[in-house]
Amino acid sequence: MTVPSELKYSKEHEWVKIDGDVVTIGITDFAQSELGDIVFVELPEEGDELTSGDSFGSVESVKTVSELYAPLSGKVVEVNEELEDSPEFVNESSYDKAWMVKVELSDKAQLDELLDADAYSEMIGE
Repeated sequence: MTVPSELKYSKEHEWVKIDGDVVTIGITDFAQSELGDIVFVELPEEGDELTSGDSFGSVESVKTVSELYAPLSGKVVEVNEELEDSPEFVNESSYDKAWMVKVELSDKAQLDELLDADAYSEMIGE
């Protein structure tokens, strides 16, 4: 199971890459492995406002549908449109090709509530 040390993590298995006031969000390698083969990804629109803890989309696998929960609040500035046609990227490359949204943060203090790689690894039993 891959848990890149430069990322932050939510307890709901989303990863966050910080780049100034904009963060990139996706689901972790652990999450995609638990879900199985991803067949559909539903994401918000550019310009949508996300609220920390609220659902912002879903990932559908052959086994189940799983909600995506916003780890941070802010405005969606970019959506990974490639996932619409290639949802399998989530299984193949959860930290690279399968990023889901880029969000302009409304409250940088929320970053302090996220887990670092060690804490996330401990949570998933790695």
